[in-house]
Formats: sequence, C-alpha cells, structure tokens
Amino acid sequence: MTTKCPICGRDEGGEMQIHHLLPRTYRTRTSDVHEKDNKVIIHKMCHQKIHATFAEHELFTYYHTIDTIINNPEMAKFIRWIRKKPVDFYSKNNDTADRKRKR
Repeated sequence: MTTKCPICGRDEGGEMQIHHLLPRTYRTRTSDVHEKDNKVIIHKMCHQKIHATFAEHELFTYYHTIDTIINNPEMAKFIRWIRKKPVDFYSKNNDTADRKRKR
C-alpha cells in the first residue's frame, strides 16, 4: 500500500520530512508538540512551503491541522502546482513578502 503526502496528495517518494503540526518552538508551553499525532510525514517541498508561508505563531494558533493548512489560498495554489510534479521534484521555496514582514 502506497502512502500519500497529506498536504499535496502525491505518493510518498523523494525526500520526506516530519512536520510538527504544533511547532517545536512552543514545547515549553504545551507537552503536545512531541506527541505522535502531532507529527506528519510530508514531502520536503510541502514542508518548506508551509514554513515559507506561515510564521511559527500562526502555525501554533491557527494552522495546526492539515485542513487549515491546505485550505489557505496560498497553499491551495501551491498544491495545484506541485501535484503536477514528480514525487522527487525539488525546488527551493522563497519566503513570501508577507512572511518576511512577520519576522
């Protein structure tokens, strides 16, 4: 059985990474960040896009579920684009202008 990336829906392959739905930077505020159900295996490109799009506090306060991440307009646009690529496709994600202002 082939497992799929929960972000883009493509089959697993290429480089996969662990994404913490509740960011590890908030580990002192909640013990949930190290729980098994807080981790998902996703493609490296998907992982980089998440962190290029959202600040850590946004991930902690709102975008800490797969549904909220994939329903974000910028992520939805990325998902439509990446679904056409092979599973081992890689290209560096640049920070968005909005994300840079949040830092």
